[in-house]
Amino acid sequence: MESGSEDPGVPPLVLVCDDTEAIRRLLRINLELAGFVVEETADGHAAMSRLIDLDQQCPDVVVLDSQMAPYDGWWAIAAIRSHPRLDHVPVVLVTATATDLVSPEVSGAGFDACVSKPFDPDEVVATVSRLAAAGRGR
Repeated sequence: MESGSEDPGVPPLVLVCDDTEAIRRLLRINLELAGFVVEETADGHAAMSRLIDLDQQCPDVVVLDSQMAPYDGWWAIAAIRSHPRLDHVPVVLVTATATDLVSPEVSGAGFDACVSKPFDPDEVVATVSRLAAAGRGR
């Protein structure tokens, strides 16, 4: 399954996964203002269910919160990277845990970027834009 659409006229799709509705809404608004189509889930299990749904477009980028119950971003990245149709999808970790930002486990787990909470929405948009453009350039 390819990420997103190869058609440059189709806006990139981003899956935002965070257990806090206000964070999902903030990310949705800012990403939509930047031209992205956004879907939301509230935990890692719901994100994986959405990602493996064959009837839907695969996102260009996934944004995962690190700490969600019961299935967190660490669980979701392991599931994404072990799935043969999803292992190429760029994933951004959003974390309130400062040690995650310097942890070799972040890149070792397969995250493509890491953003700390509280975050600047422009930083998240720039990070997602960079990853979406790189993915579409494959």
